[in-house]
Amino acid sequence: MKPLAPRLHAAPRWLFWLLLLSGALLLGLCILFPVLGVLEWVAAVPSGLAILTAVRDRSIRLRRMYGYGFCFFGCFYLVNFHWFLYMYPLTFAGLSDAASAVVVIVAWFGLSALQTVGAAALFPLFAVAVRGKFLSGKPILQPLLFAALWAVREWIQASIGWAGVPWARLPLGQVGLRLTLQSAAFLGSYFVTFLLIAVSMLIADLLLHPDRARLCGILAGSLLVGDLALGGLRLLTRPAEGNAVQVAAIQGNMSSLEKWSGNSASAERYETLTRKAAAEGATLIVWPETALTVTIDRSAAARDRLSRLARETGATLLVGVFTSGTGTESNRQYNSVVAFLPDGSMCETVYSKQKPVPFGEFVPYRELVMLLVPPLADIGMLENDLLVGDRSEVFDLGVGRVGSLICFDSIYESTALDSVRRGAQLLAVSTNDSWFQDSRGVWMHNAQSSLRAIETGRYVVRAGNTGVSSVIDPTGQVTAELDPLLTGYVSGTVRLCEERTLYTRIGNLFAYLCAALCAAAVLANPAEMVMRRLRAGRKSE
Repeated sequence: MKPLAPRLHAAPRWLFWLLLLSGALLLGLCILFPVLGVLEWVAAVPSGLAILTAVRDRSIRLRRMYGYGFCFFGCFYLVNFHWFLYMYPLTFAGLSDAASAVVVIVAWFGLSALQTVGAAALFPLFAVAVRGKFLSGKPILQPLLFAALWAVREWIQASIGWAGVPWARLPLGQVGLRLTLQSAAFLGSYFVTFLLIAVSMLIADLLLHPDRARLCGILAGSLLVGDLALGGLRLLTRPAEGNAVQVAAIQGNMSSLEKWSGNSASAERYETLTRKAAAEGATLIVWPETALTVTIDRSAAARDRLSRLARETGATLLVGVFTSGTGTESNRQYNSVVAFLPDGSMCETVYSKQKPVPFGEFVPYRELVMLLVPPLADIGMLENDLLVGDRSEVFDLGVGRVGSLICFDSIYESTALDSVRRGAQLLAVSTNDSWFQDSRGVWMHNAQSSLRAIETGRYVVRAGNTGVSSVIDPTGQVTAELDPLLTGYVSGTVRLCEERTLYTRIGNLFAYLCAALCAAAVLANPAEMVMRRLRAGRKSE
């Protein structure tokens, strides 16, 4: 096989760009459509050919490398966030068609750009490391470094607050395979990200330099086989599970306009569906995020209604509502989940959302946004920014210990991890995805819950206002599911789990190790230059 490296150096620029962007497009499509999960293991090969060729060409400056990274991740994120288009028109927010178009386009391009600005730095950082004395002589390690940098980038996204939005994680493309995702129970989903990119980059290096074909092939094959072995081990040796609980997730299918209209249709629909689910044996029934748009501690009528419903059905209800702030924040609200027990009492434990949605539940830099794009500040349905919960809470109920997550909470592994560490035997996700209609966005959000189930080794019951509602087992298998924009509920039998996965014990240790190795590789070259200059200065003296 003839090496591709010399031919790529001499190839026209359009071929370089075709390779770079086609890989970004393929990766994005694999996340959107997990049925393409097998393809994701080689999706980055075209981009890998372009990236490895560019970083090894010392005539290409770091500034241009950043430009390559910006174009690559810009394409990647525009694909992943295309579902913003389904939000048009924003009539529920009282916006005109023109204002809706502005908000949707700004949100789509703006969020993509926000993620891309930071992500693009991966390319020049990779170039600095590759061109250093240590890695330039060890090309076999370069594909692994790029994979580690990508994993660290995803980890940083989930750690930097509202601007991170870790929505487009590579492991989401594997939920259709499941076997390849089980290693997340051992080392977390960032390990899966590392494997996906490492295999593609090794194959790209194999094509560029056939003289390294055997070594690259063996290493890529070993990583894939190792992942499959971990997956098989987990599926064959699932830990013992505890008591069975019959659960149901209610999907009221209330549009955003209906939801905030203030009428009683929402409560009546949820009551009807709850009675039907309880009649079929459900003892734990989960309602979506803010299923009732009332402040529960200020509405005796709502409390009495839910108390009566719990007594009549004999079920435990987890209900999405608002709760009041305290002290100087008494005029503001939390987005919360409360529990009503079969005896009609309201549980003292209340969980409040820790990861509010930017521009939906709060407006970052509100004054600046009001100045530049006023409609974007009006998209939310609330007068004031919501308060943010400061900790995970576990409901100690008669049916078991349940950890609650609300909407955006479920895309951050830290919230589920903390719930399990606090003793949760089961996870319940309450969400409102009505903004996304039936786009790929709702399916991507549901896939995040599959990741949380695998990482924590817990069943997940997910109630979506307009869907997707689902029941997911600890291997990420969706055992019951209700499609978007349908009215009804899903039910199933789950089991309470006590045993902890390795990941819940060590957390993101793999990401920390990747970060340390990346920092050492990137800083080795500047440190070497500084040392040379210091030695030269001493000699001149």
